[in-house]
Amino acid sequence: MGTDWVWLISLRDLDADARAIQFGAVAEMSLLPGQERFVGDPLRMALAGLADESRRPYVVEAGGEAVGLLTLQTGAAGLAGWPDDQSAWLLRGFLIDGRHQGKGLGTLAAAAAVEAARKLTARCQGSETGVVLSVNDENTAGMAAYRRAGFIDAGPYLGGSAGPQRTMFQSFAAPGAA
Repeated sequence: MGTDWVWLISLRDLDADARAIQFGAVAEMSLLPGQERFVGDPLRMALAGLADESRRPYVVEAGGEAVGLLTLQTGAAGLAGWPDDQSAWLLRGFLIDGRHQGKGLGTLAAAAAVEAARKLTARCQGSETGVVLSVNDENTAGMAAYRRAGFIDAGPYLGGSAGPQRTMFQSFAAPGAA
């Protein structure tokens, strides 16, 4: 694929026809064996994101192709072990299609999610200061991608359904969060 950029397509901002096209692409996404422990079914996550007003689901596009999915959620940072719900966006349901992993797209998409959250905060005059997520201790590739995107380890989190996790955070003021 050879790209050094990704584009986040907000499913909330699409008309019904464009959304249906994106749903078709999301339905074709697949995970590598064992990854279903860390993230759910892509299509169900996209639909859940649209059903909940606090969530903003995005399709990750690279090279003109849908390569992943992520959701930003406001008022839910505590779900990642953050001390409060309101000071950070929660990055959840983040996946890169198994056919596109290992190309750096996860790092690019995580960085793009921080920028999207920063813009949403400004547009909505929110109080969020950054983006938080939790990543399973066994998901070393995911942890490395988040670190490369500028997230810092904020400590252990034991509330995840898939076992021990790390809470990671990136401030809007952090380098790389322009």
